Amino acid sequence: MKKDHILVERTFNAPINKVWTALTDTKEMNKWYFNIESFKPIAGFKFDFMGGPDEGPKYLHLCEITEVKEKEKLAHTWRYDNYPGNSEVIWQLMDKGEQTLVRLTHSNVHTLEEGGPDFAKENFVEGWNYILHTSLKNHLEGDGN
Repeated sequence: MKKDHILVERTFNAPINKVWTALTDTKEMNKWYFNIESFKPIAGFKFDFMGGPDEGPKYLHLCEITEVKEKEKLAHTWRYDNYPGNSEVIWQLMDKGEQTLVRLTHSNVHTLEEGGPDFAKENFVEGWNYILHTSLKNHLEGDGN
C-alpha cells in the first residue's frame, strides 16, 4: 500500500559527514531528536525511547536497525510497546557538496493506527515535518554548531 507511506525531504546547508553524525551519534541525536540512551548504526541493533504528544501520554518506541549504508542510508523498524503495528523509517542521504539532501520515508504507518488517535497518519506527517524542517534544521544550520 504505497499511498500509506510518508515522505519528507529537505536539503540542509551542511556537509554529509555532519548530517550522518547527527543521525547516528547519541549525543547529537539527543539535541534534536529524542532522548535515546544507546544507539549504534549496525544492522540488528535495537534501541528504544519515550515520546508522544506534548500534552499527552508518552509511548515507548521500540526500534531495530534493519539496514545501514554509511553516509547513505539508515533504516529501522518503528513500533510501540504493547500496541499493534510495525512500520519502517528510512533515512536516505544524498551528498550535494556543502549541502545534503535528506529523504525520510515512513512506511506501513497504517499498521499503527489501530493503537488509537495518537497513531493517526496525520500526526506522523506533522511530527516528521517538524523534525526535518525545524528541529534537525536548527541543529545542523543554527548557531553554535
